[in-house]
Amino acid sequence: MIKRWIITAALIIITIYLIPYSLPFLLALITAIMLENSVKWFMMRFKWTRFRAVLATFLLYLLFIALFVWFIVNLFIDQVVTLAQKAPSFANDFYKESLKDFFDQSGRYFKSLPPDVFQSFETTIENTLQSVTSMLQGVVEWLIGLAAAIPGFLIEFLVYLIAVFLFSLELSRLRIKTERHLREATKEKLYLITAQLNRAGIGFIKAQIFLSIVTFLMAFIGLSILKVPYAMLLSILIVFVDILPILGTGSVLVPWAIICFFQENQFLGFGLIVLFIIITVVRRILEPKVFSSNMGISPLAALISLFIGFKLLGFIGFFVGPAIVIVYDTLREAGIIKSRWKI
Repeated sequence: MIKRWIITAALIIITIYLIPYSLPFLLALITAIMLENSVKWFMMRFKWTRFRAVLATFLLYLLFIALFVWFIVNLFIDQVVTLAQKAPSFANDFYKESLKDFFDQSGRYFKSLPPDVFQSFETTIENTLQSVTSMLQGVVEWLIGLAAAIPGFLIEFLVYLIAVFLFSLELSRLRIKTERHLREATKEKLYLITAQLNRAGIGFIKAQIFLSIVTFLMAFIGLSILKVPYAMLLSILIVFVDILPILGTGSVLVPWAIICFFQENQFLGFGLIVLFIIITVVRRILEPKVFSSNMGISPLAALISLFIGFKLLGFIGFFVGPAIVIVYDTLREAGIIKSRWKI
C-alpha cells in the first residue's frame, strides 16, 4: 500500500514537472476532446468512418483559425498602417495645441518659485523621464523578444495542430485503453467529471466570447457616436485589454480622455469617461450571470471565484478560480468528496 502511494506521488511530481514542456500536447488533447462531438455528428449524420469525420472536423477547425487570423491581420494592416502614416502629424499637432502652452505656462510659474523648490522639482522631472525611458526600453526589448519568439511559436503551433489531428484519431482508442485499468464505479465517476469539465470549458469560452462581443458593440457604438476615427480598430483593442483583468478598458479610455482634456476637447474627454463607466458597469453586471449560466455554477460562486482567483494568482487566477469551484462541485457530485458535516 505504501509502495503504491510512493509510486503515485512520484508520477504526480513528474507530471507536474513535465507540464510546462507538454503544453502543446495538453492543449491539443483538450481541443480534440472539445471537437469530439463534431466528429461524432459527422459519423452519425453521413455514416462516415472515424478518419473521414476527423479529417472534416479538423479542416473546418483550420478554416476557422485561418479566417480569424486573416480578419485580424487584414484589419490591423489596413488601419494600423493608415494610423501610422498620420501619427507624426498627430503628435506634432498635439504638441503645438496642448503640450507647448502647458510647458510655457508651467515655466513661467516655476520661475517664480524658490531655487530649492525649483531644483527639487527639476530632479523629480529628470527621474520621471529616466523611468519613462527605462520603461520604453523595456517595451522595445519585449517587442524584440516577441519577434524572436515567433519562429519558435510557429513550430509549437504546428506541433499543436498535428497533435490535435492525431489525438482526434486516437481518442476512442485512448478511452478504451484507459477504461481497461478502471473499475466500473471509477468509470462512472470519471465520465461524470469529464463531462462536467468539458461542459464548463466550452461554457467558459462561450461566456468570454459573448462578453467580448458585448464589449466590442458598446465600444464601437460609443466611439461611432463620438465620431472617433478608426472606431473598429480601437474597439478591438479595447476588447483585447478588457479580457486582461490586469489592464481593463481604463488602460485605453482613461489616458485617452486625459489627452483630450489637454487638447481642450472636453466633449470627447467626457464621452470617453462615460463610455468607460458604461462598459465597466455592464460587464461587471453581466460577468457573474453569464459565467454561471454557461459553466454551471451560481452567480455568487462565479463572482467570488473570479475575484479571489485574480487577487491570488493574477491573470491566471481569472481562469483557475472558477475551474477550482467546478472541479470541487463535480467531485462532490461524483461522491469523491463528501461534505455532509454538521456543527
